Amino acid sequence: MPDYVPTNAASSGVKLNKKTLKSIAARSDRPGVIYLALWLGSLCMTGALVYLNLGTFWMWPAMFVHGIFLSVPTYSMSHETAHGTAFRTRWLNETVLWMSSLIYMEEPLHRRYTHTSHHTFTWWAEKDAQFPFDTPMGLKGWITEITGFGILRFHAHVFWQLATKQYTDMMRRCIPEPEFSRMTHNARIMLAIYAAIAAAPFLGIWWPVWLIVLPRILGAPVMLLFTLIQHVELQENSPSILESTRSFRTNLLAKFLYMNMNNHVEHHLYPNVPFHALPDLAEAVKDQVPEPDPGFFRSNWEVLVVTTRRSLGLSTKAPSIRQATHMITEGGPIQNFAERNM
Repeated sequence: MPDYVPTNAASSGVKLNKKTLKSIAARSDRPGVIYLALWLGSLCMTGALVYLNLGTFWMWPAMFVHGIFLSVPTYSMSHETAHGTAFRTRWLNETVLWMSSLIYMEEPLHRRYTHTSHHTFTWWAEKDAQFPFDTPMGLKGWITEITGFGILRFHAHVFWQLATKQYTDMMRRCIPEPEFSRMTHNARIMLAIYAAIAAAPFLGIWWPVWLIVLPRILGAPVMLLFTLIQHVELQENSPSILESTRSFRTNLLAKFLYMNMNNHVEHHLYPNVPFHALPDLAEAVKDQVPEPDPGFFRSNWEVLVVTTRRSLGLSTKAPSIRQATHMITEGGPIQNFAERNM
């Protein structure tokens, strides 16, 4: 018997008519181009807000707002283009993947192939290449993730490995070997760009600091709050997406920033469905999947309360978010199933 089961709709017992799925999964440039235009337009407006408030207290709230519009869609767009579903035209998809990955700070091919692993082995310890988290998670782990220190350390280490050709066993398991030289080339170019941005203030060029670096730092926790609740507190090493993955309700602005990825169960069931069709997919399978968890703020608040209580040795039953059975205890020491490995 294999020590894992590839995770998808079939392994989760979810079925969708082939004709319906083909219609929902149809790719098009138009929704992606519209989204890209709206996103860039939003960045122009929030960037102008930063510029107009430079030198005042209000520059910090402005950079925070700009950072949210920079960080969350950057994650979302790099994710969607890694799937190849943002645009029908390949060169457009690959160009946006490269640029969004640059801001997200992950080499684009590494982003694509490790994310493919995440879909094949969703939330499987030592199989899922995007599963470096502590689970069950305590408050220290929550702080590490939400502040961005965990993911920054992880991505910096990966950049160094790729740039110096130190390919890991995990990379060799999930990435085709012919891609290694391309990843190294990309990593070196991206590191050179980051070095140029770091050197800019010494040359009297400050706009990258005000419009990219500080907003990216300030907006990262919001982006990470979106990503954390995708799987935390749910079942590891399960063949069923319904047990390992969470969808949640949210408002129109959050759906825009997150590119409808709040329908996360549905996305994992059928990852070939483009972002703009996820609401239609959610409607098509709603009778076969769990009810979405509460909204973005409520779900994250409950995760924070649960992780805090777990660290204090108290009971860990959340009021409304879904939890795996073993995540719910009456207190005591944390029994780790897996720990952040980087």
